[in-house]
Amino acid sequence: MKIEYKDIILRDMTEADIEDYVRWFTTEIKWSDTDAPWEPIESDEETERVSWHEYYEYAKELSDNVRRWKFEIEWNGRHIGWVSSYPIDENYEWIDEIREGQTVYRAVGIDICEPDVWGNGIGAKALAAFINYYFENGADEIYCQTWSGNIRMIKCAEKLGFEVCRRKIDYCEVNGEKYDGLTFRLNKEKFYNYFNG
Repeated sequence: MKIEYKDIILRDMTEADIEDYVRWFTTEIKWSDTDAPWEPIESDEETERVSWHEYYEYAKELSDNVRRWKFEIEWNGRHIGWVSSYPIDENYEWIDEIREGQTVYRAVGIDICEPDVWGNGIGAKALAAFINYYFENGADEIYCQTWSGNIRMIKCAEKLGFEVCRRKIDYCEVNGEKYDGLTFRLNKEKFYNYFNG
């Protein structure tokens, strides 16, 4: 499956992407400094290669009718990261296992792992394409979550029309400093003003 929006392509994983993931989770991990730095990446090439090959084997069998929780981001023919989503409940907490009848919302996220493309608005476009995909496939409300030290993600969220709906004070500690956990709810009108602009 492939989604095109402006100069961004969201697509399913290819086998060639595996080596990018090996790099991103072993040697070129600067992107993780803003993702969740209180959860350090500690892995090796062989572990990552096996893990991502297994994921690729799973993903390549998905039909286009299956709603994706993850897409690769391609920009100018280059694989630069991914967008993904996860389920949260009415209290904005991550759901490990969805129970029958449970209220479930989607929270979206993005990781652009190549530092030389940061700050060009690529993330906002990729996330916008992903959000629109979810709206086209039945989602009614979209959320995103980050921490107060992730300034790039906060600016990206606000650009797309996300508004803070919960703040968890002193949610995490990074380099000896406390930061808040932020949950944003998407304002659809603001989103479509961005998306169609």
